[in-house]
Amino acid sequence: MTTALTLVSGPGDDGERVLTVTGEIDMSNAAEFGAALDRELTPGTAVTVDLTGVAYLDSAGVAVLFDRAGGNDLQLVASRLLDRVLRVSGLTQVTKVMIR
Repeated sequence: MTTALTLVSGPGDDGERVLTVTGEIDMSNAAEFGAALDRELTPGTAVTVDLTGVAYLDSAGVAVLFDRAGGNDLQLVASRLLDRVLRVSGLTQVTKVMIR
């Protein structure tokens, strides 16, 4: 059973934007996830994507993150559950990733 995707944006502690994501990110909702990221990624604004509530991230979700990591001030916060997929995919090489 798929857990619905929830996207909540708001201000962070240091003026950066935070996009908090919960549920599962897969090919059925990757475009929605990407659109939410695009709304947050404005020139000169740092964005933190909080993935600690994400239970599943497939290659479509990883592709969305890769597409937006280059040239943007993007930081990911994830749980240990996603640590391996973020490392193996190479996302840790193109953007800052914090594991909590």
